[in-house]
Amino acid sequence: MTTILTENRDEVLAELGELLAGRRIVPYLGPGLSAYAPVPMTPEDLATFFAAKTTLPRRAVGNAWAAAQYIESHRFRDTLTAWMREAFAPRVAPAPWHRWLAAQGLPLIVDSWYAGEMREALIEAGGNWAEVQGISRALIGEDKWFRFFDAAGAPIRPEQGAIAQTLLYAPHGSARPAVNFLISDADYVEVLTEIDIQTPIPEEVRRRRTGQSFLFIGCRFHDQMLRSYARQIIKRSSDRHFAIVDLAGLTRNEQRFLDEHDFAVIDLPVDEAFAALTA
Repeated sequence: MTTILTENRDEVLAELGELLAGRRIVPYLGPGLSAYAPVPMTPEDLATFFAAKTTLPRRAVGNAWAAAQYIESHRFRDTLTAWMREAFAPRVAPAPWHRWLAAQGLPLIVDSWYAGEMREALIEAGGNWAEVQGISRALIGEDKWFRFFDAAGAPIRPEQGAIAQTLLYAPHGSARPAVNFLISDADYVEVLTEIDIQTPIPEEVRRRRTGQSFLFIGCRFHDQMLRSYARQIIKRSSDRHFAIVDLAGLTRNEQRFLDEHDFAVIDLPVDEAFAALTA
């Protein structure tokens, strides 16, 4: 197993503080920021939700993407969308990280889960922000990979989203405002066939990430699809990235992923890291 070489924690936290103050960092948020939530907060939890709705074949048990594909193939896309809507119907309160980041005026924030806590935090904070979400092209009859929304949830044109101070990017979709989800194997096969040439990633996201460092918080990368997506989103950004993780809980593939991109690792629980960074 590879070994992640951690740096001096205080120095890394100080560097993070400077980057945040200079708006030169892109938070990449996962569901691990919200420890207590009334919705599925891991792919495994979502797979369990699907299994409670229908009998899944063995290959799909425990795998959210394969379970969603089975449902889409055997119960149609409308059923899959309805069940996703049900799974994420309860609103999830933003965690301290979400509220703090919403107040920083950052150019770009990535929210990699479906529950929408970062959107809720931005609504609470007010200010000039917009959102762009990845969408499934199943049933929409359009050659589009994403849609933009304003702070009220109304659809807007990409050029309108481009003038927002903060752009929230939900690459896998979100429960709100319009129930857009990338979730089935078919969704991801379609996206991943073109993601190497960056077509599914909005041009404004690509522009705002240029030269920026990324900070991964509350994310897991034990699944190949999640790693593949993250690699493409951080392309053509800075060579300096950060991750707040529990090293003891990482899989071999997660360690390799962090090593591959030379992440500066802060081995702390997310709440302790938040307290240290904002002290």
